Amino acid sequence: MNTKLIAALVCAAPFVATAAQAQEFTWEGSLEFTHDNTFKSDDPTKEFGATGATLDLSAAYQFNETFGVFGALTGENLNDATPADKHFTDWGLYVKELGFTISTQHATFAVGKVSPVFGIAWDATAGYFASDLAEDYELTEQLGGLAEVELGDAGALHFGLFFADDTALSKSVGFRRPQNTTAAGGAGNTGKLNNGSVTWVKGFNDTEVRLGVRRLSAGIGDVKDETGVVASVQHSFANLPLDAFAEFAQFEGFEGTADKATYATLNAAYAIGEVTLSGTYALRDITNREKTEVLSIGAEYEFGERYLIGAALAQVKEGAVTDQVLGVNFEIALGS
Repeated sequence: MNTKLIAALVCAAPFVATAAQAQEFTWEGSLEFTHDNTFKSDDPTKEFGATGATLDLSAAYQFNETFGVFGALTGENLNDATPADKHFTDWGLYVKELGFTISTQHATFAVGKVSPVFGIAWDATAGYFASDLAEDYELTEQLGGLAEVELGDAGALHFGLFFADDTALSKSVGFRRPQNTTAAGGAGNTGKLNNGSVTWVKGFNDTEVRLGVRRLSAGIGDVKDETGVVASVQHSFANLPLDAFAEFAQFEGFEGTADKATYATLNAAYAIGEVTLSGTYALRDITNREKTEVLSIGAEYEFGERYLIGAALAQVKEGAVTDQVLGVNFEIALGS
C-alpha cells in the first residue's frame, strides 16, 4: 500500500515543478534564525547557548476548480541541543507534505503526506517561547487522507484517517534522519489507516472556537492506544489591538504509554504600530514525568514587509529545576 501511495505522489511531483510557469501556482515560506541562551539555571549543565535555523517552504498548484497538488519542505535542527552539539550540526531537510486535493462546493479532500488538524497553539500564539510545549501534540508527517466539510453557519468539520509516514519520505538530507519503520513503535506508527482525528471549527464574530478529538492506535511495544481531546478559543478585541488565545488538551495513553497528559497554553498579544508585545503561560503535566511550566514575555518588530526580529525572556520550571532563558530570532518571509 505504501509503495503505491508513494508512486502516486512521485507522479504528481512534475506537475508541481512545471506549475511555476502558471498563474495558478502559489508558494510561500519563511527562513528563521534563532538563538536560545539559558543564562541561569538550578542545573549548571544547562547553562549554554544554542543556535538554529528553520526553513519552511510550501507550494500548491490548482489545475481547475476541482483538482490541485501541494507540497511542503521543512529544514530544521532535528535533535535537542546539547553543550557539545548546538550549532547547526544536526540540520536536516525533509518532505513535510506532498499530495493532491479534490475540491467540491462544500468540501475539500487531501490525500498523501499530510498534517491532520488537531489543536492550533503552535500556529496561533505570539512570542518566541509560546508554542514550545504545545508542539508536543502537533500532528505532522502522516500518510492518509483529510477532509474539510463546510457546514455553513454551523462552522466546519475537519476529518482525518492516517498513520505515521514510514516510507522513504520520512528520511532527511543534510543531517541524515533514518527512515521511520513501524518496528520503532509509538502511538499512530502502525502502517495502517487506523488512526483518526475530528475537529470542529466555528467563528463567532471576533471569536473562533475549536473542539477536537483524536485516537492513535498503539504501535509495536506500546501499552495502549492514545486518545486525546483539545479545545481552543481565540478572540480579537474590536476596540483594542489585543488578541487573546487559550488552548487546553488532555490525553489518555499518551504516546502509547499508560500515562495521562495535560497541556495548557494561555497567550495574549498587544500591537503598538509594527511592534507586538506578548505574554504566555504554558503547562505540561504528564504522569511519571516532571511537570513543566513556562512563563514568558516577548516583543516582535516587523519591518520592510518581509522581515521580523524578536526577543523574549522565559522562566522554565521543570520539576525542581528552574531555568532563565533568553531567546532571539530573525525571520524572513518568503513567497509570491
